[in-house]
Amino acid sequence: MATVKIGTRGSKLALSQTGQITEQLKAVGGFEAEIVPVRTDGDVLTGPLSQMGGTGVFAAALRAAVLDGGVDVAVHSLKDLPTAAVPGLALAAIPVRADSRDALCSRGGVTLAELPAGASVGTGSPRRAAQLLAARPDLNIVDIRGNVDTRLGRVAGLSGNATAEVVPGKTGDLDAVVLAAAGLSRIGRLDAVTEYLEPDVMLPAPGQGALALECRTADTVLTGVLGQALAAVDDHDTRLAVTAERALLARLEAGCSAPVGALAWRKGSMLYLESVVCSLDGTRSLRLKKATDGLTTVGATLLGIDLAEELLAGGAADLADLSGSGK
Repeated sequence: MATVKIGTRGSKLALSQTGQITEQLKAVGGFEAEIVPVRTDGDVLTGPLSQMGGTGVFAAALRAAVLDGGVDVAVHSLKDLPTAAVPGLALAAIPVRADSRDALCSRGGVTLAELPAGASVGTGSPRRAAQLLAARPDLNIVDIRGNVDTRLGRVAGLSGNATAEVVPGKTGDLDAVVLAAAGLSRIGRLDAVTEYLEPDVMLPAPGQGALALECRTADTVLTGVLGQALAAVDDHDTRLAVTAERALLARLEAGCSAPVGALAWRKGSMLYLESVVCSLDGTRSLRLKKATDGLTTVGATLLGIDLAEELLAGGAADLADLSGSGK
């Protein structure tokens, strides 16, 4: 078949993770493939992500490129992919999930508990900010944007950082930053991690650590080389987990500005889902957990919806802006 075009954002992280998955697709599919960087609104606009239209600012241009034939497959960070389906597109593969945890990268190698009182911690995520404040109400949370290296550069002395003077708002001015462990791993910056934040401290974003491979619905047929290759890299357990997490998010109708964390995992014959909804200041939160023995995408979807209903019944909409509450 002709060379398969793989679309991705042009950031270092996006190109790195797309390069890894492209090599897998080539190996199992036996075809040639080329990576096509696509510029998205999220790469151009400035300001808080939550005020730019949320996660969709990264996905829209990639999805359009698949639909108009500019690329054959789009590689997304799954947590950046809106939950609503797009006619003509299929979520054809979700490879094995990487580490779903968040990671603290701090000055002097101190843990979250060891940060000095009033320490400045950078994150662009309301979910991370709320859970940080729940654990350490004294922290000064600073909203930051930029690629992984830029964010790490806000903390002086981290392993792998270039030596730079302290410039407020630019370099070396924060005590710590919180980033996704998977992203740090994919660009070889795990040496900057001081502490992995376990789910009992910080539940990740739905889909965090997983990749989503979207293609045109017509290309998912298993009689085609591309459809076969995509099916080969799809991981059933990862798909079940993220399906539950995204179903919960969709039912809550919580965008990226809502402090909602969720993590699902399979253990034996059961699929578990745990979620937390926090107030933005971290002073109030509601955390619930549920399980199902329905190890199908339908079962996972119902698990997510059921847990979302329990969160709403428990007052989650009083903590965060959730459109799904009907308020």
